[in-house]
Amino acid sequence: MLREGVAPDRVTVSTVLNVPASGTVTASLHPFTVKLGLLRSSVVVCNTLLDAYCKHGLLAAGMRVFQEMPHRDSVTYNAMMMGCSKEGLHREALGLFTDMRRAGLDASQFTFSSMLTVATGMGDLHLGRQVHGLVARATSVHNVFVKNSLLDFYSKCDCLAEMEKLFDEMPERDNVSYNVMISGYAWNRCASRALRLFREMQILCFDRQALPYASLLSVAGSLPHIGIGKQIHAQLVLLGLSSEDLAGNALIDMYSKCGMLDAAKTNFLNKNDKTGVSWTAMITGYVQNGQLEEALRLFCDMRRAGLSPDRATFSSIIKASSSLAMIGLGRQLHSYTIRSGHISSVFSGSALLDMYAKCGCLDEALQTFDEMPERNSISWNAVISAYAHYGQAKNAIKVFEGMLHYGFKPDSVTFLSVLSACSHNGLAEECMKYFELMEDEYGISPWKGHYACVIDTLGRVGRFDKVQKMLSVMPFEDDPIIWSSILHSCRIHGNQDLARVAAEKLFSMGSTDATPYVILSNIYAKAGKWEDAARVKKIMRNRGLRKESGYSWVEVKQKIYSFSSNDQTNPMISEMKEELERLYKEMDKQGYKPDTSCALHQVDDDLKLESLKYHSERLAIAFALINTPLGRPIRVMKNLSACLDCHAAIKMMSKIVNRDIIVRDSSRFHHFKDGVCSCGDYW
Repeated sequence: MLREGVAPDRVTVSTVLNVPASGTVTASLHPFTVKLGLLRSSVVVCNTLLDAYCKHGLLAAGMRVFQEMPHRDSVTYNAMMMGCSKEGLHREALGLFTDMRRAGLDASQFTFSSMLTVATGMGDLHLGRQVHGLVARATSVHNVFVKNSLLDFYSKCDCLAEMEKLFDEMPERDNVSYNVMISGYAWNRCASRALRLFREMQILCFDRQALPYASLLSVAGSLPHIGIGKQIHAQLVLLGLSSEDLAGNALIDMYSKCGMLDAAKTNFLNKNDKTGVSWTAMITGYVQNGQLEEALRLFCDMRRAGLSPDRATFSSIIKASSSLAMIGLGRQLHSYTIRSGHISSVFSGSALLDMYAKCGCLDEALQTFDEMPERNSISWNAVISAYAHYGQAKNAIKVFEGMLHYGFKPDSVTFLSVLSACSHNGLAEECMKYFELMEDEYGISPWKGHYACVIDTLGRVGRFDKVQKMLSVMPFEDDPIIWSSILHSCRIHGNQDLARVAAEKLFSMGSTDATPYVILSNIYAKAGKWEDAARVKKIMRNRGLRKESGYSWVEVKQKIYSFSSNDQTNPMISEMKEELERLYKEMDKQGYKPDTSCALHQVDDDLKLESLKYHSERLAIAFALINTPLGRPIRVMKNLSACLDCHAAIKMMSKIVNRDIIVRDSSRFHHFKDGVCSCGDYW
């Protein structure tokens, strides 16, 4: 058309802008609108250009168009609000809605849909109900589209009663209505109700190819229930839908959540057209199943294949980095997130916050939280959890109160983090307060994990009478986690009778973990009951169980170095032992006395002292001292809990070398600085 000299008009430009091209193409068409004067004269063209930028995630460019428009209508505001809500900029979207109302423009179905997305993202139940009220008063938008948006809002806010009431009152329902309901039930693990609605859809003769198979696969994955998953897979094969993008991605997700990674990988490889969602589903599957190196490898393959990671991809791969505790890799991913334009996403920000916290960088985690342009309940939960793992219960509670102040609704995960923080600090009264608040004030039924936190807290402070009472009222079967917690509390307080009961419970559950045997044996040994200790160890050996070996690892120059106790295989072992001996001499001068009770063996004192000297975390610290610049913090990860003597020794080491030493053991972080630990010697 241009070659023939025909000048495009506003219809031409609007039509071409609606073509689903890339953001680059949209940007290349922008000059035509300026040259032809359409940005000043045509609201339709401006709206189309604005919408195109927002759909391609180029929100800054869209905002420039919005600000330069001399005239705006409701479509303009809707497009900008949808763009902001899609990118997680919920407060900006809310501000646009307020401006739109002030301008006297009528809200449409798209306006209400965008505002419900904002309310969902902010976890603001009050805002969502206000929007519902506006919908009820608006005579022009009583259609199934808006009702489905309301269903989705109540579903994602865990308001099942309101969701069901709205669904029952809907005069018209479509497959989206059912899909939203089934997705809501899937999220809340209401499998029977989800399956009932699915059968109802079949009875009502909805198009079989339009049934919510992906949602049912989500149900199967969330349970997890491989039997249901395979039945849905069989139906998809019969209908020829198993290779369709949505169903294929759901199959990858379902098999991953059911622990069948080979089946997930087969479905991934069989997809002819792998989208970014397909790659992300497989990467997430590897992360969920602990195959973190495979997740990183696949992420590199995704980039080589020319696909751009989205915020969900970054969220998963950052989790892999945090699980590996590779701060160097995490910082690289942070930079890449900034370059790719996803740093403003609340999901990427929350994942980065969690990564820094789990890598022992609490200050950077808090800085990430402070710099987030938008926060949701996941962000608040992440920072509460970070403080919990660092044993800073008062700060965790302070953030919880701040979350309430800013209008965010706490969920089950929020309370789990708060109770965990109380548990780490032995705050029994506060723990009971928030446990009761959860159900009485917010109507949240406690999970087994909440009961476990309360039982752990009561046990840590020696309130075994209340532990027994909590066990009797708990509406769940007890499990190894709860009895292991009780056994650890018995170790702290030397309660041999209850320790024996807890250990017998664990033995009867068929646990293959040797830890209960080791703890009970050590309790007997500490009390001088060597025959009982030997008897427990003999039972452990007869059952073919072995104590898990302790090992620690440290990252130096973006490479991981692992150490086991008294490790002789490291080529630098001589230098490491020499460094430790130098430290021990300084520690002796400052009054350090080794705690030989941590070496509970029937051996002489010299051998006990020797066995303590070269625990894995001490070797890791010595290696880091030799190979990192003066003053740089040292971050050590350990698979087991640190012993009392190592804890005391590392406190003194931090003071002597004038460095922060952060140790992440199997349950929490210990931040050693100037001879003091962040846990307050309580763990």
